[in-house]
Amino acid sequence: MEHIQCLIIGSGPAGYTASIYCARANVKVVQYAGILPGGQLTQTTTIENYPGFPDGVEGFDLMELMRKQAENVGGELRQGIVTKIDLSHRPFVATIDDKDQLEADAVIVATGASARYLGLPDEQKYAGMGVSACATCDGFFYRKKVVAVVGGGDTACEEASYLSHLAKKVYMIVRKPYLRASAAMQERVNAAENIEILYNTNTVGLFGDNGVEGAHLVRFKDTDKQEFYDIAIDGFFLAIGHTPNTAFLDGQVALDEQGYIKLPGTTQATSVEGVYAAGDVADPRYRQAVVAAGTGACAALDVEKFLANQRHA
Repeated sequence: MEHIQCLIIGSGPAGYTASIYCARANVKVVQYAGILPGGQLTQTTTIENYPGFPDGVEGFDLMELMRKQAENVGGELRQGIVTKIDLSHRPFVATIDDKDQLEADAVIVATGASARYLGLPDEQKYAGMGVSACATCDGFFYRKKVVAVVGGGDTACEEASYLSHLAKKVYMIVRKPYLRASAAMQERVNAAENIEILYNTNTVGLFGDNGVEGAHLVRFKDTDKQEFYDIAIDGFFLAIGHTPNTAFLDGQVALDEQGYIKLPGTTQATSVEGVYAAGDVADPRYRQAVVAAGTGACAALDVEKFLANQRHA
């Protein structure tokens, strides 16, 4: 069975940065790209808040640059999915695509978190053309425009509040007759004059010729008061949560109530010695590319120290 020093599971800014740092430290590292090589950023258009790109950079291009840099310094990137891993003993044993196996002395999990969608075909149709799951990432493009935020929890209120400082008007589409957010977040939303909350409302579709131009809504769905109507919008933001990609770990690493990997100390170390996490898979709060890259570097430095300690034990 192939034996390596460090296995990086997942790509994206966290995984690629971890690979760069490991390779430069002469750690024998193999990285498996996962279901979506390059991560969620490959499906994003222009990124204007990543340092070093004064004119912005396409998400796909940024990930390609990181991938090439990782390979240039000696990181080994492979296509494939880690479908199973045994963390009960070291070296850890990972199963790739349900068939091949390899051993690793340390593991960095950088599998990210997937935004939850409503399941409408139009969400895929207008991906990158008005549909977004990150207001902080894409809100800049909707200055002085009209946008809608789907959701009624803290995340939705935060997104709507953030967008209210950029957009001309913000609709909040809330399927319940109330907000689930904390009192403080509700007060912030209610205090914004350009936020309008549409309670008891569901989105049933989007429309537009060259991008999102509006949304088809239904109020009081499946009741005798059911009413269909449209609103004109330029952007449609999903804020109904994220699902961390941790199912393959099979409960071997401590997770929080939302499924994110817990980092019990001040490093990227998980509850299992020798296993580290980086990026959105362990970050329910920030979910930014630059933060993910930073934690990828931290995880690699943690691995380097861990392996050194093992050699001298």
